[in-house]
Amino acid sequence: MKRTDTGLSIITYFIVTLFALLCIAPMVLAIMVSVSSEQSIVKNGYSFWPEKFSLQAYRMIFSSGSQVMRSYGISIAVTAAGTVLAVIITCFASYSLSTRNNKYMNRMSLFFFVTMIFSAGIVPWYLISTKLGLRNNFMALVIPSLLFSPFNMFLTRNFMQGIPESLRESAVIDGANDIHVALKIYMPLCIPIIATIALFYGLAYWNDYWNAIMLIEDKNLYPLQYMLLRLKSQIQMLRDLQNVMGSAAASQLPPSESVKMATALITIGPIVLLYPYLQKYFVKGLTIGSIKG
Repeated sequence: MKRTDTGLSIITYFIVTLFALLCIAPMVLAIMVSVSSEQSIVKNGYSFWPEKFSLQAYRMIFSSGSQVMRSYGISIAVTAAGTVLAVIITCFASYSLSTRNNKYMNRMSLFFFVTMIFSAGIVPWYLISTKLGLRNNFMALVIPSLLFSPFNMFLTRNFMQGIPESLRESAVIDGANDIHVALKIYMPLCIPIIATIALFYGLAYWNDYWNAIMLIEDKNLYPLQYMLLRLKSQIQMLRDLQNVMGSAAASQLPPSESVKMATALITIGPIVLLYPYLQKYFVKGLTIGSIKG
């Protein structure tokens, strides 16, 4: 029996290790390609061990006068501000829909559910944003996406409905109002689901470039995703001129494949570092918040 258990453990560890290596392989390949010379990539394709190392892609991205670091700061500030505000709005909206003393709970839930199905479209969104002065300023990157996701709200509401109603009733008997109950009782118990929706909102804000395309013209306000998108487009345009310029001029063109991988690594870096700290809350919050109501 013990030998059988040992054999199964060895097989399990082997399969898990093999699966982990398969998951890590694309990341390792991206790192290797990002530090490869463009000539070696054209000659040999993608390789786990480049023929010739080159940091030209990173030097070009972080060159003097580059907007990458400024855009990094803009994206971090937008992600932090937008995530905090969106989580606060979502939590309070969810609390109002999870308490049984709210007689309009079902009607309000239907109102929010309708917004998941129907959308007004881009034109009304753009007109409202410009009317509110959300153009060429920092808030133009935060406010248009601040209207919380109904999916995240229902996920949080379902989690809150799993909290015993007796806790709220006891606090109300002791003289606590709804704000006190929400902040002192419900929110501390909702850390797993709050971490889950915070990760959702953070990813959405970090990867967003649509607001910048539509509402930002000042290059000093470009978020990281939009700035790198413009950089890659410019490099691709130069590469497309290769057929016209000839092979002699092609060697003077900036790298394209290594830049793609370098920009991918730069953009996913903060998320990769943040996710391990939120993983335990993410799994618990997603599973518990999805089994009720």
